[in-house]
Amino acid sequence: MTIIQDIESVVGEKGLITGKDVFNRKAGIWIDDGIRADAIVRPKDTLELSKVLAICNKNKQAVIPHGGLTGLAEGAITQQGQIAISSERLTAIEEVDEIGRTMTLQAGVPLEKAQEEAEKYNLMLPVDLGARGSCTVGGNISTNAGGNMVIKYGMMRDSVLGLEAVLADGQVMTSMNQMLKNNSGYDLKQLFIGTEGTLGYVTKAVLRLREKPKSTNTALLAIDSFDGVIKFLKFIDKGLGGSLSAYEVMWKNFYELITVTGSNHNPPLPCEHNYYVLIETSGADQEKDTGHFEHLLEQGLSNQIIKDAIIAQSESERSRLWAIRDDVEQHYQEGPVKMFDVSMPISEMENYVQEVNKRFAANWDDYKCVVFGHVGDGNLHVIGGIGSDNLKEIKIMESCIYEPLKPINGAVSAEHGIGLEKKNYLHISRSETEINLMKSLKKALDPNNILNPGKVFD
Repeated sequence: MTIIQDIESVVGEKGLITGKDVFNRKAGIWIDDGIRADAIVRPKDTLELSKVLAICNKNKQAVIPHGGLTGLAEGAITQQGQIAISSERLTAIEEVDEIGRTMTLQAGVPLEKAQEEAEKYNLMLPVDLGARGSCTVGGNISTNAGGNMVIKYGMMRDSVLGLEAVLADGQVMTSMNQMLKNNSGYDLKQLFIGTEGTLGYVTKAVLRLREKPKSTNTALLAIDSFDGVIKFLKFIDKGLGGSLSAYEVMWKNFYELITVTGSNHNPPLPCEHNYYVLIETSGADQEKDTGHFEHLLEQGLSNQIIKDAIIAQSESERSRLWAIRDDVEQHYQEGPVKMFDVSMPISEMENYVQEVNKRFAANWDDYKCVVFGHVGDGNLHVIGGIGSDNLKEIKIMESCIYEPLKPINGAVSAEHGIGLEKKNYLHISRSETEINLMKSLKKALDPNNILNPGKVFD
């Protein structure tokens, strides 16, 4: 029997996709090409996956974990000769514990479905990102996803209490902890959070839920200097006493393209300022919180930090403001562009952006360098365009983005992972000792190198 036949004997006909049906599936949300792999395996439970990985490990068969395929670092790219293992049938929400404020669910549950389930109990899963409707909880765990509310609630890691993962040899590591405090030995779940499926395949998780806020206030601000952006972040966070849940900044060229050039959205504020800040708060009393929020904005206007502002008066207005920030896809209509995900100390951001623009200008007469991001947590997204998708030119552009991070102790990946795309730049953010330790963990847990081989590092 072949490996594919062995696998089919485990998962059955419904659990296996082969032939042209594999390529007919898109390789990713931003990728037009189809999936190139010998098969897509769709186990219905942990036991089936355990048996499949045991077969693959015995035959040294490379496998690539697939979730919602919304990643931006080529972490789920497959090749002929490899097998993709999809979590699309692992979609059960098994339990919501209202008292303990936890949710137990399988890895293939879409993030938005988990959010909606939490809301039924007046609770909240605070991890939120633009791909919420497509991305899966397992993928969010494997990449340690960030998103819009990291400044208050942290990354995906901060919402994972326990998990279950299948190791390369088929062993099942079950650590479905439901407690906030558990220092009983090594916290083994950390081996599988943010490691992009290279150490094990996450099948289940216990997520920490939060009480749903009773008030929300959202505003879009115009600020003319980055110094003002930083000062107002400190001012508003301090003034709100920790209830600031989002502080998103759009540079002028981002805001202008989305609201004028792209013409998908009417500009709520004139396109004459250098920075546009989308802020959101969460609290306990809508009337009191709104009054305090407006008072703080009035102070920002009176001391000239804020040049203009608009406050959302309804949920539809709030959604329209967020739609501007989330409409990143508009930039892909401006010719070949590439989006970068980096982080650094907030105090270094202005100089970093200036340095990147300086390097772009030294290499190309005509270029795009559009900046936006979760500035409140130190994460910037840079959209670079040089009028070409020539590989040599792209490599030069990547160097322009990544090299300035080294002297400021920045990170080449803030929330998207390393995958294939950034592995050649991992040394900028990690020491040789750190990378060697990562490789040692990989060899210990996956000696035959079958789990997502070639991702993160060679």
